[in-house]
Amino acid sequence: MLTICRYPNKMGGYTGIDTNTKIVMTTRKELGEFLQAARSRLAPEAFGFAAGSRRRAQGLRREEVAQLAGISATWYTWIEQGRPVNVSADALERLAQSLRLTRSERAYVFELAGRRDPLGAAAEENAAASDQLAAVVGDIAIPAYLLGRTWDMLAWNKPAAQLFAGWLDKKPKEYEPPKNLLRYVFLEARARAFIVDWETRASRIVAEFRADCRTRLDEPALARLIDELAQGSPEFARYWKQHHVMERQGGRRDFNHPRRGLVAYQQLTLFPIDREHIKLVLLKPEG
Repeated sequence: MLTICRYPNKMGGYTGIDTNTKIVMTTRKELGEFLQAARSRLAPEAFGFAAGSRRRAQGLRREEVAQLAGISATWYTWIEQGRPVNVSADALERLAQSLRLTRSERAYVFELAGRRDPLGAAAEENAAASDQLAAVVGDIAIPAYLLGRTWDMLAWNKPAAQLFAGWLDKKPKEYEPPKNLLRYVFLEARARAFIVDWETRASRIVAEFRADCRTRLDEPALARLIDELAQGSPEFARYWKQHHVMERQGGRRDFNHPRRGLVAYQQLTLFPIDREHIKLVLLKPEG
């Protein structure tokens, strides 16, 4: 049943509005107020903007948030004002990243906007994996780690940190993106010396990654990762354009360890039955 509410207009009479429209107006207003509150909590200097004494209010300006998110300042202003603009999931994703929203805040924003968070399932999946499998990984005696749906390193044990010295044994900096296997292979200079026959392994990793994410190429976070890698690594860009597809397989993996010299492992990848995009990777020493 459609319920009609009335509110006074400028002519002294009343204008009718159905309940669904009223709800939409309320959620738009709440979304705008939330975004305004979120940007007011952020320090401009943390984003490379000058703090200065000419700022009339605390936090980031609207145009600064728009710049960080890569959207129009006018359009972002309309969102904060609660105007009837169409906010896509991709735009919300960029705003959430720019405003450094927590997982709960991010879910709240997507719900207010009536959009499906493309990372919603991934966040729950990754959290569950970390909670349930991290302890198991820690108890494994050989190098072991968990990969998420975009190959973020969700958890790893001490032997893995010792093997990937200079990467997994380093504490992440504040606001640093999560450790990611693809970023390591293609954007970290040390990986080229560490991985024996880097070019062959790197091309295979791209083929495996394409096969792994073949049904999720429209996810904004995945698209941004691919673009970041292509911009930062000509090799990744070339391999990605080749469209090679290869299922992830085990086999021998050789590394030039900075202290131990040449080391060899047999790799085994396991897939938890209730977490289709999570991978448990084990490296068994040879010899």
